[in-house]
Amino acid sequence: MNKKILKDTVTRLFADSKGLLAMDESTPTCNKRFAKLGIPQTEEARRDWRELLVTPPDLSECISSTILYDETIRQNERDGTPIIKAIINEGIVVGIKVDKGAKLMAGHPGEKFTEGLDGLRERLKEYFQMGARFAKWRAVIAIGDGIPSLACIEANANILALYASLCQEAGLVPIVEPEVLMEGTHDLQVCLPSQNKY
Repeated sequence: MNKKILKDTVTRLFADSKGLLAMDESTPTCNKRFAKLGIPQTEEARRDWRELLVTPPDLSECISSTILYDETIRQNERDGTPIIKAIINEGIVVGIKVDKGAKLMAGHPGEKFTEGLDGLRERLKEYFQMGARFAKWRAVIAIGDGIPSLACIEANANILALYASLCQEAGLVPIVEPEVLMEGTHDLQVCLPSQNKY
């Protein structure tokens, strides 16, 4: 683990209170949005959309960093310039979404855990060599009748910890995102720690 690289990345991420551009939506999610608007669901259309997001003049005055998806980090702009190179040349820190999505948790109806640990060490090394300096992993926690269970919380916490360790080993700053969903019929009282039955 190279602590200097990690510290330098964190410093750049928080420079001048700039924002972070999240453009890490998966291919299925992007295609779903395009379909609603009558846009072709092709790699070229997705590339054009992503290029549009990262090529405004003076973008680096507003954002310090951006999170990409695997397809995006491998794409080239229309002129052949790798999208990641164009972003880095603007002084923007590149991040990459590395989880493989939330899947139903066996034996726990209504709960999910996030997949993607298989082969993660190798993928992180590749992303670092490509120029990425941080990564993101999302764990989805639903609230409802009897959930989240301790098993769900522990499974996702362990996965997030392993992901974060592998990121640091590879020189990438880990963004750990346990997302508690707002969906459902529960009220605020159910979310309070004092109501926690674990």
